[in-house]
Amino acid sequence: MLLAVKRLALLLFLLAIPAVAQPADWKTKLADSMPLLGHRNWILIVDSAYPLQSSPGVETVETNAGQLEVISAVLDAINHSIQVRPDIFMDAELPFVPDQDAPGVSAYRTAVAGILHSYKIQSLPHEQIIARIADAGKTFHILVLKTTMTIPYTSVFIQLNCKYWSDDAESRLRARMSTAR
Repeated sequence: MLLAVKRLALLLFLLAIPAVAQPADWKTKLADSMPLLGHRNWILIVDSAYPLQSSPGVETVETNAGQLEVISAVLDAINHSIQVRPDIFMDAELPFVPDQDAPGVSAYRTAVAGILHSYKIQSLPHEQIIARIADAGKTFHILVLKTTMTIPYTSVFIQLNCKYWSDDAESRLRARMSTAR
């Protein structure tokens, strides 16, 4: 009898906890991360072949979502934040990728241009962007949102900047500081 009660108690306990911890939904992860992210942090929206990085500051989340959906959601979250604005980088290789080597790339370029039309985009060779991210990951948090995209050089790299302090204000501050010395 005592053994049956113990087994029943164990069974009820096991049923009360999930067998496998489920990863957080990427939208929830993004929402939870936004208040913590600031100047010099990065959010990357990457294709499915983007490598899992080993720097301690890099966190990768599998979205199982389309690239354009994730880009739109990230920009919406940034635009609704009180503290950050996006500095957007894209691979310089993307305009040169032909449809015969990567079917759908022209349609992607058109669609992503529509989403990013109101932003300034800096274009750099892929390896230069990766080097910046690797360096930043030594000190700052980088959130990598991996998508289902299967076209190369389509990743969107967003370095976060201070929303309430402009680049012009920073330049004026530095000029005042240098004249005061």
